[in-house]
This record gives sequence, C-alpha cells and structure tokens, in this order.
Amino acid sequence: MKPKRPGREARENRHVKPATEIVVPSMVEEELMRIVAETPVPFLLVLDCVQDPHNLGAILRTADGAGVHAVIAPKDKQVAITETVRRISVGAADHVPFVQVTNLARTMERLKDAGVWFVGTSDRAEKSLYELDLKGPLALVMGAEEKGMRRLTEENCDFLARLPMAGQVECLNVSVSAGVCLYEAVRQRLPEA
Repeated sequence: MKPKRPGREARENRHVKPATEIVVPSMVEEELMRIVAETPVPFLLVLDCVQDPHNLGAILRTADGAGVHAVIAPKDKQVAITETVRRISVGAADHVPFVQVTNLARTMERLKDAGVWFVGTSDRAEKSLYELDLKGPLALVMGAEEKGMRRLTEENCDFLARLPMAGQVECLNVSVSAGVCLYEAVRQRLPEA
C-alpha cells in the first residue's frame, strides 16, 4: 500500500453539506394542487421518467436556482430522492417540492384545469424554445434519457419546443436541456427595467 502524499486529498467542496440520515419523501398530488392554488403564477417542471440520479440531482439544483415551485414526476420508471440525488443537488432536494404521481397524464389534466400551460421539449418540434412565450402559469416538460417523453405525456402538452442544435450531436443531456429551458423561462419572466 502506497503512503499518501501530502496535498493529494480531495479538497472540501463548500457547496456540499455533510450527508444526513434524513430522507425527504416526495409530496402527493394534493399538496401539488395546494401549491398551485396558492401561487399567483406557478412555475413547474415535469420530468417524464428520468432515471439517472445524477441527472435528477443536477435538475433539482437548477430548478431551485430558477425558482421552480415544484418538480413533478411519475412514481414508476422514475428515480426518487436518493442519497446520491441529494448529494448531487447540493441541498436543493431538501428545498424544492418533489411530487411523484401515479398517473402523470391525469395530473397534467388537473393542472391544465387550474390554468397551467405545458411546454414540452421534443426534437420533432417545429418551433424553437426561443419563439415561445414562457410567461404566465407554466410547466416545462422534459423527457427521459434516450427516449424523450412518452406519447401520452407529449399529447398532453399545449406546445412543443426544440432546442436549436448547431453541431453534430442530435440532442443535449436532460439535465442540460432542463437548465437551458428553465433559464430561458426565467429570462422571459424577469420584470422589464
């Protein structure tokens, strides 16, 4: 066994809080509807079967920074809040309401009835994200790694948007796409100076 050389230890990351044993359970649909009812202009994020805990952690961190009121995901085929998700989110998993629902399409319909508009991301969309109005009650919808949104989820979106891709790759990682979309919405929602 080699002796450790001085100065070779990993440096402390000021963004990562020490792990605790507390696991934050996901909220239920009724709590989501209460949040939407109490929020004048809801800003939501829907994840359709994101399975990588690193992606979910990064998405929750970005959602927290963007001021998202809740992140919604199905109970099946979706990663939950694990210790890895909490660590990658650097605390955001403890603050951003995470709602897991049994039937995502039904929840989307309930949110539509409450006045929320859905903008889904799709490589097949005709309009660019930058051509859409992202102000007002909004839920951005991100699909799973590799497969994107499921058919019924896509059909429940009011609008579909694509991210312009100038290079050779066809699409971005879901956590990167979420960041681009969330912050475009933030930009549009800023009060005009």
